[in-house]
Amino acid sequence: MNAIEVQGIGKNYKNYELSDVTFEAPKGYITGLIGPNGAGKSTIIKMIMGIVTPDQGGIRVLGQDTGKEEAVYKQKIGYISDENIFYDWLSMEQMKKVVAPFYKDWDELAFQRYMDQFELPMRKKIKDCSKGMKMKYAIAIALAHNPSLLIMDEPTAGLDPVFRRELLELLSEYILDEQRTILFSTHVTTDLDRIADYVTFLNRGRLVFTDTKDEILERYVLIKGGKELLDNDVRQAFVGVRETSLGFEGLSADRSSAVSMFGNSVMYQQPTLEDIMYFTVKERKVRV
Repeated sequence: MNAIEVQGIGKNYKNYELSDVTFEAPKGYITGLIGPNGAGKSTIIKMIMGIVTPDQGGIRVLGQDTGKEEAVYKQKIGYISDENIFYDWLSMEQMKKVVAPFYKDWDELAFQRYMDQFELPMRKKIKDCSKGMKMKYAIAIALAHNPSLLIMDEPTAGLDPVFRRELLELLSEYILDEQRTILFSTHVTTDLDRIADYVTFLNRGRLVFTDTKDEILERYVLIKGGKELLDNDVRQAFVGVRETSLGFEGLSADRSSAVSMFGNSVMYQQPTLEDIMYFTVKERKVRV
């Protein structure tokens, strides 16, 4: 079963187009939505939340079509954005009193527990909070009604390294019962190297791939070798290649073909998601 099903969606803007994007977020897992800034991640999340309407295609969230019975399925969603969605002039305590009545499953004890865990002062006005504090507060609000689907748009933005690690551990624990699902949108792919089960990659409004993280990392290979091995045919075999005066580093999307081409004359490494995104976005343009 899928918590989110995105089928062939598209959206046309004056200077931007999101085209024919299809992917799923399986129930009980963490799905990462990655891509550079401007790839279309936030647009898709706004579509899932019913804030933006796609020009084509459709989206189902928790078994419901977006645009229909939104009040029902949004009760089961926790939404976290790197944009401040709270009233700046209110304190955290006052803002909580505004938000809590919207959720029939609001758990005040859970909210207080998260506030204590995150060391957030209830009386502090939101306008006086740092970006990191605002993000922690958004996380506490989102988790306090025990959502079955957590949608996170750049959630680690502004967080210090210690809390960033704590958050990733918290999210991993949150889905242990296999009934909860997380969609985690970010351009900081190291977060997803740690916790993602599935990854969907967007670039320039197009879908590059969607698969399990393990399948993706197994399919791609990072290759390092001497510059004498490069010619135009070899360059075309790479997703992207970085050339220096001493040699090259390239990404191949076909591990077996790469081994057949280079044999033992190069070094092979498993890439990170960051490597894959970097070489895909830069394509064959990197020379230093």
